[in-house]
Amino acid sequence: MPRAWCDKDERQYEHVKQSVQERGKSEDRAEEIAARTVNKQRRNEGRTPNRTTQGTGNPNTAYEDRTVDELRNLAADLGIEGRSKLNKPSLIEAIRARR
Repeated sequence: MPRAWCDKDERQYEHVKQSVQERGKSEDRAEEIAARTVNKQRRNEGRTPNRTTQGTGNPNTAYEDRTVDELRNLAADLGIEGRSKLNKPSLIEAIRARR
């Protein structure tokens, strides 16, 4: 666990990890999910220097339900030019056209 985490973060990490393992996931996968959960919570509360996600969102989530930052990260992965100037509907359209 990272040093920047407080006691509450560590308790949440252990709780999520245990819960995920009880659902049949491996220990490595449980640790990953728990760490991502805690880091997302910290980011949402503004306790990290980077307040936006660096990921592309849950692949099982519709594009309309993802944030603009997640869509821009996905567009970058797909090599879509001019993505920083596109609004959310335009990003979704460009991503769908590329896939």
